[in-house]
Amino acid sequence: MKLSDFEMDIMQLLWQQEPCTASELHQLLLADERKTKKVAYTTVKTIVDRLEQKNAVERCGQQGRAIIYRSLVAQSTLSEQAGPNFMRRFFKGNSRSLIAHFIKQEELNSDDIEFLQTLLKDKKSEK
Repeated sequence: MKLSDFEMDIMQLLWQQEPCTASELHQLLLADERKTKKVAYTTVKTIVDRLEQKNAVERCGQQGRAIIYRSLVAQSTLSEQAGPNFMRRFFKGNSRSLIAHFIKQEELNSDDIEFLQTLLKDKKSEK
């Protein structure tokens, strides 16, 4: 299943708050201070309808006149699909560049570093 960036944003919100209405998703989107561009409710509803057509969400109830939605696809499923495309798009398929970028950009505490070292050790023992 291929989703646009905005569809992925809506799915992220739904995973955090599900089940919820399109209006609730719109309010969550407006409350996100990382988003500088404000979107209309009708835009969010159109995206939710599109996600329903793609079988990513389904109607699971009603609250007055508002339809309540829940996800049909797990976050991990879409993350696995998005990973390779993200790496190709931003890092020309180079996993070293991707990993180096995140390590350099993120503030890592000692628990984070230990976790990464464990992942690398496990990966090395697989080979």
